[in-house]
Amino acid sequence: MTESLPLSGIRVLEVGTLLAGPFSGRILGDFGAEIIKIEPPDKPDPMRQWGQQKDGHGLWWPIQSRNKKSVTLNLRERQGQEIFLELVEKSDIVIENFRPGTMEKWNLSYEKLREVNKRIIMVRTSGFGQTGPYKHRAGFGSIGEAMGGLRYVTGFPDRPPTRIGISIGDTLAAIFAVIGALVALHERERSGEGQVVDTALYEAVFAVMESIVPDYLLTGYVRERMGNILPNVAPSNIYLTKDNTYIVIGANADNVFRRLCEAMGCEELADDPKFSNHHARAENMRELDLLIEDWTKQHTADECLSILEEKGVPSGKIYSAKEIVSDPHYIAREMIVNVEHPLFGKFPMPGIVPKLSRTPGSIREPGAEIMGKHNEQVYGDLLGYTKETLELLKRNNII
Repeated sequence: MTESLPLSGIRVLEVGTLLAGPFSGRILGDFGAEIIKIEPPDKPDPMRQWGQQKDGHGLWWPIQSRNKKSVTLNLRERQGQEIFLELVEKSDIVIENFRPGTMEKWNLSYEKLREVNKRIIMVRTSGFGQTGPYKHRAGFGSIGEAMGGLRYVTGFPDRPPTRIGISIGDTLAAIFAVIGALVALHERERSGEGQVVDTALYEAVFAVMESIVPDYLLTGYVRERMGNILPNVAPSNIYLTKDNTYIVIGANADNVFRRLCEAMGCEELADDPKFSNHHARAENMRELDLLIEDWTKQHTADECLSILEEKGVPSGKIYSAKEIVSDPHYIAREMIVNVEHPLFGKFPMPGIVPKLSRTPGSIREPGAEIMGKHNEQVYGDLLGYTKETLELLKRNNII
């Protein structure tokens, strides 16, 4: 029952496409917000076809658009804009991730939304934000990752910068946008007024870039690509095992390193001046990694991990989807959830993050397989439109 979910009673209009905006809507929907996903009647969200396909249907869409009501609305037309404002009057949040100026071009600026609902919160995600000299630039997540500093430090030192294997820039922006939306909702309880949440892709990436700025400005140090290691943190790397499998070991804290030495049967290393503290291990990182891999190569991955677990040393295999779906911990934590889908039957998708103890989120339904599936429910039940009106709006390409 959505009434028991923590964001029950919050209505969100989502007019963004692809990644950052819709991922924000997905998170809010997981915790009970009513998400009304709006697509132009003549231009489906490209996410419907993204990712691997099965029977001509993209497998990303049911996840990204889960828990959302699908409606069509042409915001390029005045009548569509008027209908949108009717929805705004009855809503709490608008999510959009167009290039700055697009909503204004459609006569749907924040000021216009506020005229009909002073409590409305407008969550705006773009490449470079709503202000500044770059605000009108097109910006995808990949550009945010590049200009936010992440691409520069990703990869190996003897090769060009590389990307992370997912759209991390969009995802980070979506998470920060959700934080902003929840903060604005909380503040609205005091002031009674909404506001704009302005999230830039490059800023969301830059926000997680640790100490690269003071490193440079105060010491002249520029963090470079270092492959699988962390600068000045050791041991923290991947290590090859006897059965030709890589495992990750993180034992950089002094007490954890001592436990690793015990696991390896090399207790003396913990007191060796070259490895006995954080700075010494950083200075002798390469030598230390070779010693650890000498040990891991003597055992299978499972043997290594069993020994390390017994000693309390953080470690793990490098999982692909194949390992994830069969892992008992994923299953126990309900991180692989099967949702009934009208086309695919049981559809597996990632579970809810984070876990709430008293009012956890839920997945009620996958993304709507048909555009405008909920037109009658939203426009009829919420706005009171008759079937005749809806048919006329459809003929005129408004919905």
